[in-house]
Amino acid sequence: MDAETRAARVRGVRSPRGLRTLLGPRSPRGLRSYAALGAVGLLLAGCASMPDHGEIRPVQASQGVDSQVRVFGVPPADKASPQEIVDGFLEAMTSDDPQQQTARKYLTEEAAKNWKPGTAVTVLAAGLDRFSVQGEKDPAGPRFKVTGKRLATVDERSAYQPEAGGRRYEEFLQLAQENKQWRIATPPSSLVLSQSDFERMYMPVNKFYFAGNTLVADPVYVRQRSDPDSRMDPTTQTVQSLLAGPSKWLGPVASSSFPTGTELREGTKSLAYDGQNTLRVPLNDKADNVAQPQCQKMATQLLYTVKDLTGSQRVDRVELFRSDKSSLCSVTEAGAAVNANRPLPPEHQYYVDGEYHLQRLNLDANKEDQQDQPALAPGPLAANPSFKVGTAGVAYGEKRAAVVSEDGRGLYVVNLTNTGPMPQPLLTSKGAKPNGLTAPTWDAAGDLWVADQDQQNPALWRVPGGTGTPEKVQVAGLDGGRITALKASPDGVRLAMLVQGEGGKNLFIGRVERPDAKRDVSAVSVRELRPAAPQMADVDAMSWAPRGRLLVVGRESGGLVQARYMLADGSMVAAGLPGASGLKAVAATEDEKKPVVGSSDEDGIVWLPPGAQWRTVAAGGRAPVYPG
Repeated sequence: MDAETRAARVRGVRSPRGLRTLLGPRSPRGLRSYAALGAVGLLLAGCASMPDHGEIRPVQASQGVDSQVRVFGVPPADKASPQEIVDGFLEAMTSDDPQQQTARKYLTEEAAKNWKPGTAVTVLAAGLDRFSVQGEKDPAGPRFKVTGKRLATVDERSAYQPEAGGRRYEEFLQLAQENKQWRIATPPSSLVLSQSDFERMYMPVNKFYFAGNTLVADPVYVRQRSDPDSRMDPTTQTVQSLLAGPSKWLGPVASSSFPTGTELREGTKSLAYDGQNTLRVPLNDKADNVAQPQCQKMATQLLYTVKDLTGSQRVDRVELFRSDKSSLCSVTEAGAAVNANRPLPPEHQYYVDGEYHLQRLNLDANKEDQQDQPALAPGPLAANPSFKVGTAGVAYGEKRAAVVSEDGRGLYVVNLTNTGPMPQPLLTSKGAKPNGLTAPTWDAAGDLWVADQDQQNPALWRVPGGTGTPEKVQVAGLDGGRITALKASPDGVRLAMLVQGEGGKNLFIGRVERPDAKRDVSAVSVRELRPAAPQMADVDAMSWAPRGRLLVVGRESGGLVQARYMLADGSMVAAGLPGASGLKAVAATEDEKKPVVGSSDEDGIVWLPPGAQWRTVAAGGRAPVYPG
């Protein structure tokens, strides 16, 4: 090992063999950060020698290298061996070379011309293993098998899909001689990256579409820097992805306001902000003649998408332009909020006290870290103190609450604005506690959801509008599992569910499909369950959180209990909450100014206001909820 490499490792910077790193100053941007790059680079050589034969060789990931580090590949040496070509190519794929030009130098001329690494990404849990195998068409020609533990894939629409079942990645690289140099003739069909390299090179962002009249987040990943194929910057990549339409998973329940075929004006590689924090977006002729109401919805989708991408950078207005460069329409932040039809911020936070009463705490709009003393939730529950509440869910608007009795058997809906006797239960479970009804949850459409954990007859139920006869909902993909907890997303198109199966308890997200004559859907159902926290071995509690995320309390295999934010696609973002080891339940709201709420056996109800520390607000409380 040379002195320069030893010095780099002492400084805590790992540089993969054959890669060059450029380090820049750190600059926070929400959950992720960017940096201007320093001008000085270090060329770091590896310590291990290259094998001469075909034994298994791991190609390590760039562990510990974060998004502030630029990594560039080193071109192949003259007369490099087949093993050196394969290893150099696999490492060059992890570089920040905008067009992957260095990686292409390891390919034959034809392969380099046709290789499109930006169309899809395979994400591996760690680095690749590669070893020599005999070729089929040319047994004497060098051929290598590359394998790894598949973690996820990112498809052509930039959507992240966690891998279920532990399926392994496997591809074969055939080499050929070209101008007396070994080169790869069959490169991988996608970009192949370890999880650490993927997180360094890509960042999560929400695109937004409409489900009915409500704006819905659709998470995708885009390059932190220019895309290797389109050469677009991150903002332009994200807008291009938005115009392409929703992900395949969300597509059945969401739609775009942009006419089919709408794209950015030809040649657009970056989008400009003017001095009034306005993003100017030029479109092609497919959008030239849209009506103003439709254009307003288009601009709303763009505004929410770009605000999610830019984080702290303020975007107050989006203006769209026709193909002839004339203005099509614009929308301000206030106008977009009306078009988005999102739930109103909560005025109260609710929990169940030690006497099985539903209590509520006032959320001061001007002092989010302050609150009044708890008070009984108004209505029939306050007028009938002998009724014992086990769990509760409060509708958006806070005019109604659904409660499950302490024994877990009965579901009741009460009015929070009028007193009176307790109503009759809407639903009764035969299961005995703890196998009775789960905590209820409301969606943005006003429907009420609850699951029956009865081991003999488990079921998911929906109460349309929170009144009337409960309807049993089909859930595709449960495979005999029982739903033990659930939470409807604020947009109403996703249902997060803790499912108890033979292999333990796992968190899934299902897509809520409602009656639709065009798609021949006659009843509400939940379909296409996808893992929501595949990194967690155990999940204890969960809640929807701002920006379409889930806040999950659980533990990784062999680890401690922690609270982590997960994207709705099942990928983990780089943010967590401190001091989560004692949490038994957690609640969050779409409003990022409101505190995260938790409960623990020792402290009762605790709050974590933005930028502050946990503090107890109600001793002896449990089952905290926000409206929803």
